[in-house]
Formats: sequence, C-alpha cells, structure tokens
Amino acid sequence: MTVKAILDLKGRDVATLRPNETLHHAAKMLTEYKIGAVVITDEDGRIGGILSERDIVRVIARGEHDVLTKPVSEVMTRKVRICAEHNTINEVMEIMTRQRFRHMPVEVDGKLAGIISIGDVVKWRMEEVEREAEEIRNYIATG
Repeated sequence: MTVKAILDLKGRDVATLRPNETLHHAAKMLTEYKIGAVVITDEDGRIGGILSERDIVRVIARGEHDVLTKPVSEVMTRKVRICAEHNTINEVMEIMTRQRFRHMPVEVDGKLAGIISIGDVVKWRMEEVEREAEEIRNYIATG
C-alpha cells in the first residue's frame, strides 16, 4: 500500500502554523486537536519545519524564561524528513522506526499534501496481518 492510498482513506487535512506563531499557540493547537505535531509552512504551503510535543518538552526542560512566548521557528525541527505519495507504507515505517520520529509530512509538487503518523502505519499493518490470517484460515478451510 502507498502513502497516497492511506491519505485517500484518512484525509489530507494537516494542522499547520506559520513560523512566527508562539509556542503557547502551538501547544494549545496540539491539545485542541489531540495531535502530536504541527507542520510549519509558509504562505505558499511549502514545508519549513515540524513542531512536535517532544520539541516543546525539550525547550521547557532547558529552563529558559518565557519559553511559551518564543516563536515556533526557534524550536521547530528544521530538517524535516518528508515522503511522497508513491512511497510505500513499509518504506515510511522503516524510516520512522530507524530515525525515531512519529510524523512524516507528505509533499506533492513542493507543497504540503498530507501527513502520515506512526499510528496510521501501525493501523495499516495490523489490518494487513488480520487480512493475511483470514486468507490463511480460508485456504485451510477449503483445502
């Protein structure tokens, strides 16, 4: 299965912020939407970074004064690993596991087109395993 197939099923909505928004605004957004990351984009929809719960926790742990008033551009992860719609879920799963992150933006023609989470990948994998098990049961029953 490809990233495109998952996006076609789950939708392409992505929570985004501009680089000048505050960490406080980002934290409220993460809480409100019950998500683990927001993608930072410019006005044209180009990906500039990603801000995760982990990024916010790291800056708070440093004990800096007034961290929640900082712009997300100071805290976000700038080197964002992205994927394309043609990537397979197995490719995405391997990258996420090896590089230890949970959200991967999807880019089409240089712009944000969706996001894949480790939850999406696990859900797909579980459905695949269940489907394979059912096929084996049917094969045995009819063999």
